[in-house]
Amino acid sequence: MICFAQALDLKDDPALIEAYRKHHREVYPEVLAALRRIGITRMRIFLLGTRLFMYCEAVDGFDAKRDYQSYAQDPRCATWDALMRSFQLRAPGAKPGQWWADMDLVFDLETA
Repeated sequence: MICFAQALDLKDDPALIEAYRKHHREVYPEVLAALRRIGITRMRIFLLGTRLFMYCEAVDGFDAKRDYQSYAQDPRCATWDALMRSFQLRAPGAKPGQWWADMDLVFDLETA
């Protein structure tokens, strides 16, 4: 199992943020199935103000660049992705071409 964390921001609009929350209470079943199919075993998204933090666990061998492309080939997932991006902004520090910015692990209680 591998784990990784990413961040991005939401547009600073309370109505949009509430709509984003509502959408995540009603995620398309096809999106859930596709995430599991590409090897994501756990995904948690946290919100502080406008900053989103996503923590994921995936099967060994998961490659975000490769596997998220496979996920996006599903038409319903592509629709979901476009909808979610309408609420989102790249986080400061995101590399060129990155939407969700990769975060570096700085501490792990299990290995400390």
